[in-house]
Amino acid sequence: MLAGGSSRDFTFRISQSWIRRGHNPPSKGFSSRKSTLPKWRPQPRPRVLPKSGFFRGESVCKQPTDGKQSSTLLHRFKATLDFPEETLNISTIAELETPAAGQVVVLHGYLGFTANLSKSLLFVQLISKDRACSIQLVSSSKGLPEKDCSAHELVKKLSMHTPVAVRGVLRKREQPPEQDSGSIRKIKHVEVDVLSVQSLNEFPSDIIATPDTVFGSDQRHLQLRADVDLRKALSFRSDVGLVLRSKLHDLGFVDIETPLLFKSTPEGAREFIVPTRRKGFAYALPQSPQQFKQILMGSGIPKYYQFARCFRDEDLRADRQPEFTQLDMEMSFVGADQVMHIIEELIRSLWSTFLKSGLACPFPRMSYQEAMSCYGSDKPDMRLGMQISRIDHLLPGDLISKISPLKAPIVESLMLRFNQSVFDKPSTMQQFVANFLDSAEGTPFANNPDGGPGIFVIGSAKPLQGLQALGFEAAERVEDLFQIEDGDLIVLQARQDLPFSGGSTTLGNLRLALHAAAVTQDLVKPPIEFAPLWVIDFPLFSPTTQHQPGQGGSAGLTATHHPFTSPKSAGDVDMLAVDPTKVIGDHYDLVINGVELGGGSRRIHSAEMQEFVMRQVLKMSPERVAEFSHLLDVLRAGCPPHAGIALGFDRLIALMLGKSSMRDVIAFPKSGRGEDVLVKCPGPLTDEVLKTYFLHIRPPDDQLSV
Repeated sequence: MLAGGSSRDFTFRISQSWIRRGHNPPSKGFSSRKSTLPKWRPQPRPRVLPKSGFFRGESVCKQPTDGKQSSTLLHRFKATLDFPEETLNISTIAELETPAAGQVVVLHGYLGFTANLSKSLLFVQLISKDRACSIQLVSSSKGLPEKDCSAHELVKKLSMHTPVAVRGVLRKREQPPEQDSGSIRKIKHVEVDVLSVQSLNEFPSDIIATPDTVFGSDQRHLQLRADVDLRKALSFRSDVGLVLRSKLHDLGFVDIETPLLFKSTPEGAREFIVPTRRKGFAYALPQSPQQFKQILMGSGIPKYYQFARCFRDEDLRADRQPEFTQLDMEMSFVGADQVMHIIEELIRSLWSTFLKSGLACPFPRMSYQEAMSCYGSDKPDMRLGMQISRIDHLLPGDLISKISPLKAPIVESLMLRFNQSVFDKPSTMQQFVANFLDSAEGTPFANNPDGGPGIFVIGSAKPLQGLQALGFEAAERVEDLFQIEDGDLIVLQARQDLPFSGGSTTLGNLRLALHAAAVTQDLVKPPIEFAPLWVIDFPLFSPTTQHQPGQGGSAGLTATHHPFTSPKSAGDVDMLAVDPTKVIGDHYDLVINGVELGGGSRRIHSAEMQEFVMRQVLKMSPERVAEFSHLLDVLRAGCPPHAGIALGFDRLIALMLGKSSMRDVIAFPKSGRGEDVLVKCPGPLTDEVLKTYFLHIRPPDDQLSV
């Protein structure tokens, strides 16, 4: 995630050729203000240090080469250990209408822009610790004896962004006429006459502030310092967490931490393994606290929650991270309805408190089958409309064969309606379709092996309003089905005639992509409301795939949610022995605006039933079942019925703030490759570490036979 333009209160550029060498880079082109750096003179060009130089033993900072330099370094650091305590916060001063003029104060903050009016007078902005506001410092040596000018001389020497402690006198100020610009609010009704200044660190000359620099993730600390939106997002995240904790405490929930060092069990996702010094043994980081919270339900804890750190070795996307936070909850002696009711209460409270928006309760509910058939997704964005309808029974056979090479496919359709302003511009819509299918987003749909989409632009001047390819009867039925108007797009897409599985269909994905492209080109208004939805009645089991092997059983099935989910009804329990693929699970997902915020279920609370599902339905091996022996023991000891849910906390914050990526609401996110490029992890394993943990690096498969 890169720092954005308007949200920066300052930015930096690092001159790699000069970094860590003690040289002053040329200021030309780096800043629009007059440079306060010493005049630059050509120097022999130093060798450019790669960013990983520090990890090869090279120093980040210039190190002393003799005893005198060492003594100077130590003296400078000692001078920063003791500094006066702040007596008044700059942000507090900003809120005071009539601060006490003449009051001696100690302020902490960062030096900002300096205006040198003369040799004896300068103004400098002191930016608050949270970088939200600034106050003007007035430093003058006029009329003072030379021995009393040390503070003024120090202020003149210090660079912007230096952290300082300032002692001075508050005084009223005539408010300047200029308006604030940027994200830092200027305090205009009061200023501070400087009495003394203490520098608490140095701001190096090889980092230069400019208004246009965009930082990479390897400079995340500068992203955070420069981007007010990032800092506000982290503060917002903290506030939301505080409200949730308070609400759950009032509802009788107990915050309980569960272990991060767990063991590997086949729940479904890939795990991160933590080797130990005990040969052949390892921990696994938890995919979720699922088993521990069920153990708590069997331990007499009626209501549990925690903000849990979870780890999954998955392919990454904008809404996925290898480590993430979820609000984890579980209750005993309840079913699905009670869990959903409490979540609705929490979500409604958050929206009311932070977004000043009301959400109607109860949230609507939709079955998995309805979501997939009507919207092509198990997490539909209900705000878009564009409901999908099956129309293959309306189409002539020769047309279906042109649409798709599949034998007897299902053909579905949807309608996209543009803004009124483009209804009378069919060329605009035709160009939109052509551009979309040629774009990176549209090409996969155009090259779909099941057949590309058929897209028709409706126009009353055309034969059958542009649907002549469908034939008279089908065109008439489609017209009635969608109540078409001039300018509408009718989209047809074929798919195999198979039961729904997974999270989306091709037409469901095309629905989202077309709408996003239309919004980008101002052809459709972006939806701004919130549309919560419970998706329920998922199949309890799904076919295994190469990418989702599940629990490793031999039945060719995997638990859709996890293997601890209970069948929904007595009839579903009976169906386990007849056809497990038709069993509905008591599983529920919370979806808002097409974002799956969380999922939960009622759990199997009987050890016999849990073992039956593992052995008889999934056909897991005895060794695999034995990995869950601890949970079976808990369930066998009279565990009560229980249910729970986990909300993705990172996704929740991103949704509330309108962010498209979770990285925008996490202080130190991983990259798309699962790396933290600031701290350079994951790191390579040394021979010593490999030996300590009895590890061996296996050669690639293509070299094993060599």
